[in-house]
Amino acid sequence: MSILWENIAITIVAFLILYFLLSKFAFNKLFGIMEQRRELVAKQMEDAKQTREQAIQYVEEQKAALQEARQEAQGIIEQSRKTSASQAEALLIEAKQQTERMKDEAVREIESEKNKAVASLRNELGTVSVQIASKILDKEVKQDKAQEELVEKYLNEVGGRP
Repeated sequence: MSILWENIAITIVAFLILYFLLSKFAFNKLFGIMEQRRELVAKQMEDAKQTREQAIQYVEEQKAALQEARQEAQGIIEQSRKTSASQAEALLIEAKQQTERMKDEAVREIESEKNKAVASLRNELGTVSVQIASKILDKEVKQDKAQEELVEKYLNEVGGRP
């Protein structure tokens, strides 16, 4: 087999002409398109990175908001417990005060009734004593005129009768 130098030279010249024509007309456009494609891919990757960072930030914000909501809920529950405990305590204090008032009122009422009963008994005792004394005096006065005069005198002085 023999090497044909003319064919090699013609092939090299054809290749150089083709390379020159491609570089003049096609390579610039092809490289421009490839550069645009590379920029597009880089931009999409940057956008994806930003989107992922935003998603991570959003998830963190949601976690923080959820934690804050839980803390607020716990605070509300704790406040409700405190409020209900204080209301229960207030109701107990009020019930005790009302019981004390009712007890004091009952004691006063009993004392008043006792005083009325004692006064009534004194009046009745006085009346009965006067009746007994009158009967005794009447009996004795009938027997003795001097005593009758003494009783009349005494009644006049005490009663203010003439």
